[in-house]
Order: sequence, then structure tokens, then C-alpha cells
Amino acid sequence: MPGFSCKITATDAEPRLKFQLPGEAAPTLEQGLWVAIAGHPRWTSVALAEVQQTRGAAAALAQAYRRHGTRLFEHLQGAFSLVVADPVDGQVIGGVDRTGQQQLYHTSRGDRLGVGTTAALTLRTAGVGASLSAQDLFHYLYFHMVPAPGTVFQDLSKLPAAHFFSWSAGRMQVAPYWIPEFQEPEEASTEELMRHLRMAVSRATDGSRVGAFLSGGLDSSTVAGLLAELQPGEADTFSIGFDEREYDETPYARTAAKHFGNRPHEYYVTPEDVVRMVPRIAHAYEEPFGNSSALPAYFCAQMAADAGIERLLGGDGGDELFAGNRRYATQGVFEHWNRIPGPLRRGVLEPLLGRLPRKPGLLRKARSYMEQARMPLPDRMESYNFLHRIAPSAVLDPGFLAAVDLEAPLKLLRSIYHRPTDASALDRMMYLDWQITLADNDLRKVVRMCELAGVDVVFPMLDDDLVAYSLRVPSRLKLKNGRLRHFYKEAMHGFLPPAIVDKKKHGFGLPFGEWTRRHAPLRELAYDSLAALKHRGVVRPDFIDEAVQLHGTGHAGYYGELIWILMMLELWLQSHDVRS
Repeated sequence: MPGFSCKITATDAEPRLKFQLPGEAAPTLEQGLWVAIAGHPRWTSVALAEVQQTRGAAAALAQAYRRHGTRLFEHLQGAFSLVVADPVDGQVIGGVDRTGQQQLYHTSRGDRLGVGTTAALTLRTAGVGASLSAQDLFHYLYFHMVPAPGTVFQDLSKLPAAHFFSWSAGRMQVAPYWIPEFQEPEEASTEELMRHLRMAVSRATDGSRVGAFLSGGLDSSTVAGLLAELQPGEADTFSIGFDEREYDETPYARTAAKHFGNRPHEYYVTPEDVVRMVPRIAHAYEEPFGNSSALPAYFCAQMAADAGIERLLGGDGGDELFAGNRRYATQGVFEHWNRIPGPLRRGVLEPLLGRLPRKPGLLRKARSYMEQARMPLPDRMESYNFLHRIAPSAVLDPGFLAAVDLEAPLKLLRSIYHRPTDASALDRMMYLDWQITLADNDLRKVVRMCELAGVDVVFPMLDDDLVAYSLRVPSRLKLKNGRLRHFYKEAMHGFLPPAIVDKKKHGFGLPFGEWTRRHAPLRELAYDSLAALKHRGVVRPDFIDEAVQLHGTGHAGYYGELIWILMMLELWLQSHDVRS
């Protein structure tokens, strides 16, 4: 479904709202309401589902609002962004789906509201200037993307996943309409998990010519295998490889494709591909975006488009639902410290360990463990961030540094982490990742690259019923004795090849750091971008020089990621012709 945008003005006359609608992407009038909805909405109400099937998604949305008001979100699933405006009572609401697969931007000032599915549409329709936000540029450097509710533009916001806004008489209110309620039952059924997975993939096919991303990991292999059940011998899968053994997962993808009888398609990305496509990819994003795996995601989607595929199934979400990220196990080790009785910790262990030397060896590790364990979650998960390891004054231009709140990223993370009630530390970490890692990073990566390639994308692992089921799997089974995704892996025995069940997590990483050392055109693109960034007044020129020097002599992968993040910021600024 296409996106939408509109500008709305509150008045004291009748009707109470006036609309400025663009010639394209405008809401439609249904039952006296201006409504628009994008994505793949699915109504749990049989009556509303029938309206959507016979009269369209906009008609179903209007009817849902007339029946339920803002409680319509209780009856709506799938991927969606929506807006409903009632000219008579003067109220406007907007919302996005529970996992943030779709986006909705908004800007309000006084009696004027602008809303749309893209930043560019919203700014243009609302007549708002594209001035940059220093705080959110800092968020980009911290997170490598700009998390909701902020945007890189000063007067523009975006809704976090599972949130809605209500605007009336010039007053804007934003709130979550759904917060997960995690449960800790005694047992959980692997058979029920497989049933939900099969239903999710079946829903996602929806009659289109469908293929699947296949990295060879747990989730993409699961989706590819379930697609093969629906399309025996005709399920196309698409995989990306690299001529770098550490980054190449095609052997696992081939194992999965052979096991399920998929029709595999492969493409090996080259440094020349990066030079050719990186400026275009930087421009394609609404805001600066620093996830380097966007590039292999694009080539995978383009390969599918060239093969005539209309929709790709992505495997994103399984790690965040069933505890597959390494940091969950790492933080679990530190949480043991907090289970020691307080008097023993504070009166004996902390003074003792605090006196240990910092020289290399076992004693230093013990002291380091204590120091990290004393740090609360979610702060502890960010202790690796280079903006905590290096003094911000050594990284940021003094004028830029004075304009930002250095604590804002952690304040945002804390507010999300503590939002669920009666949740374990593991469940809170996973919920935090739903909002940050998924909604603002991984999903943005895949959705935008599929849009660029001209392919639709659906995420079966984020099916609402599957998400609801994951809440009923106890933490101790999701992560057991340090084994990531224990429950999920137990369910996959007999379905996935053992080599895939037991493999280490990899992903669509890009060997950018290594390639820039060996490939002169790519190195020139990266270093020229960084040279231009020196004049933006954001990052200190001497820090950029040091990053370049360390990339050439230090750990190529680690410093290559830093070079990529800075390069993508400059390329985005250039392509969008905005000043920092």
C-alpha cells in the first residue's frame, strides 16, 4: 500500500479541522472521516476483516474508529501506519504497529499538524524546514541510527513501535497502546511454537510470488523451510556471500536450501559494488543510517526483484523474541552478582575487590567483573560504546558538544527498559531490543532496501500471534545455562539441519574494514567523505585523523565500523543537501 501525508489545521468554525492534502499520497474520506492506512493491516474482528476484504483497508479503519475510537488498536494486527481525522470533533489520531515495521512522522506547532509516512513527505506537506537537530545527530553517533521518538530534523518526530498519538485543539499526546505482559509459566510447548511459525509464514505468502532471505541462520532457515512446505520445489531463496571466509555464510545457506529443496540464488558482493552503491544507499534513508549490512540486504532484494519475486520473507525478530543475542547471556553472568546478599556484597566483596591491582591477569578480571556488575541495566549494555570509552570532548566539536545532552541516550534506554511491569531482566532486554534494535535499526535496514529494489517485504517472525506466544515462554527456557535460544533450538531439532541449529550467530555483516585497506577506490570514497566531515562542526578533525590512522594500522574490522558510520553520515548530509 502507498504512503500518505497531510497537513491539518484546527479551527473554531465548523468543521473543526481544515485539510491541506497533497496531490499524491493523500488520505481519503470515509464515513465522514479522513483516513489513511499503509502496510499490511490485519483485523482480528471478523466483521472488520470482511469490510477490509470487500471495501478496502481505509473503509475498515473508518468503521473501526466509529466503533472503538482509540481502542481500535486492540483489534488491529500486522504491519501498519495509520491516521484518522474527524473534522467534526476536531480529533486526529495516528499509530504504528506493535513492532515498528511501518513508520509515521508527525510535526505540530500551535493549531497546525503535519503527519506522513516519510520524513520528506511530512516536511514538504507541512511546510516545515529541514533544519537538523544537534541532539539527534549525537544520537546517530551513539546508536548508528536515530531512534524514535526523535528524528534528525528539529521540528519532526516519529512514533515508536506500538505507540499512537492523539491531537486535538493543538495539543499533542503520545503514548503506548500496547506494552507486553511477560509470563513465567512452568512449561511451554514446542509443538505450539511450530504451529504459530507455520501459520505466520502461511499468512505472509498472501498469494504473491514469494521468496525468502536466507543467511543460513536459525530464523532465515526456519522461514525458508516453512516456505518450502507451502511451495514444494518452487520456494526461491536469496543469499549473499563474500570472498572473506570470516564473513561468508553461503555454506550454511546452501545446507539449508539443500535440506528443504529450495531454489537457491546467490550473489557475491564485491568492493566495486560498495563503491557503486553506497552513495545511493545513504541517500535512500530518511535519516542518517549506519548499519553496514544494509548493502548486502539491498543486493539480496535486487537479486529477488530480478528473478521476478514480488515479496520477500525476512527472518528478523527471532533473536529478540527467543533470546538469541550474545549480550543476553553476557548480562546474565553479571546479574549473578546482584543475587549475592547486599551486606556481603557491600561490606566484604566490594571493598576487597576494589583494592585489587589493575595489572593484567585473573585479579584484574575479578575487579573488572565487580565494576561492571555494579552498573545497573540497561546502562551496563552500553559500556562498550565508543562514546563511553573515549571522552566525548575528544570526539565532538566543542560547539556541538555544548549543544547536546550526553545523558539523553541512556535516559531513553532506561525509560524503555523499565516500561514493562513484572518482567525479568532478560525480558526487559528483549523488549528494549524490540524498540531499538528491531524497530529503529534492523527493520529500517531491510524495509528501506527492499523499497529501493522494488520488492515488498514481510517478517513472519513478527507475526502478532507468534509475538504473543513468545510472551508465554519462560525466561529460563529462552536462555538456559548460557545457551542462547534454548527453547527455540529444542523445537527445531528434526526440522533444521543440526549444523544450523548449532552454528554461531553471524548475520549480514560487511567486510568493509578489510576491503578499504586493500581496495583503493573504496578507501578513497571513505577517506574523502571523512575529510569533508571535518568541516561540519560535528566531529573533531583530529579525532577523524586518528580514526583514519588507526584503521590503517589497528584492527581493521573494529575501526572499519567507525569509518563506515562517519562516512555514511557525510554521504547522507551531502545527498540531502542539508547543513549540520
